[in-house]
Amino acid sequence: MALTKKQVKQLRGLATKLNPLIQVGKNDLSENAVKQADETIEKRELIKCSVLDGSGLTAKEAGEGLAEQLGAELVQVIGNRFVLYRRSQRDDVEHIRLVREYDPEGQKRLHALSSVRSAACRWII
Repeated sequence: MALTKKQVKQLRGLATKLNPLIQVGKNDLSENAVKQADETIEKRELIKCSVLDGSGLTAKEAGEGLAEQLGAELVQVIGNRFVLYRRSQRDDVEHIRLVREYDPEGQKRLHALSSVRSAACRWII
């Protein structure tokens, strides 16, 4: 599932409040690190990870590798940190509701609001 620009923007905003939960160290992306990341992303859907100085990988390389192994989307890479998103399969997790690219009902409501506003503006002037 490829994320749209609006969805990436939404996830980046949600990720600003997160602390890194996964650290990639000198062992790079070991089986244990991937397993821990898989369990964490299944519980939270959105995780922030950091790459330590002793690692042989950059944050972009680690993020792309981990995203590929987890079947997740790489949302953002800044400095030595990266953010991953994957929708959880569990029912007991509160899912992140992503914005949609095109919402016909939302467009109708937005159009109705804009016409009401323009009518109200005519009366004010």
